[in-house]
Amino acid sequence: MSGQFEATVDIDRPIDEVFAYLADGRNDPKFSPRVQRIERIPESPTAVGTIFRSTVKDAGMKTAREFRITAFEPPRSLRWAEVSKNIVTAAQGGYDLEPLPDGGTRVRIHNVLEGHGLGKLLVGFALSAARKDAPAFGRRIKAAVEAS
Repeated sequence: MSGQFEATVDIDRPIDEVFAYLADGRNDPKFSPRVQRIERIPESPTAVGTIFRSTVKDAGMKTAREFRITAFEPPRSLRWAEVSKNIVTAAQGGYDLEPLPDGGTRVRIHNVLEGHGLGKLLVGFALSAARKDAPAFGRRIKAAVEAS
């Protein structure tokens, strides 16, 4: 079983600035409290093939995660796929950005969660929690980008 969650938020910053902030996955802990640490491999600007390796805490459990950048089209689109082996993974996800007439940026984040093994029974709970948190997640992204 798999399913998608998404959030859309308007950020009071120009599209190039928002894209640069989001493309550097090392900023994720600033808006995602579940991310405890993260590193970019290689340690060079983000591009297709870049890996972000992180430790996250979900439901009281720490897991190792690896995401590969699969599409990088500044300043409009960024895509990733989780390559780590966990019971619930983000099979694919991304950011879509569009400029707003007032100089701000509209950001849509989306992830497709997929269950593996026992995770096929748990993915529904993970999706429900992600969908419930999606509006707050968008607000945390907005606050972090605007504070940067």
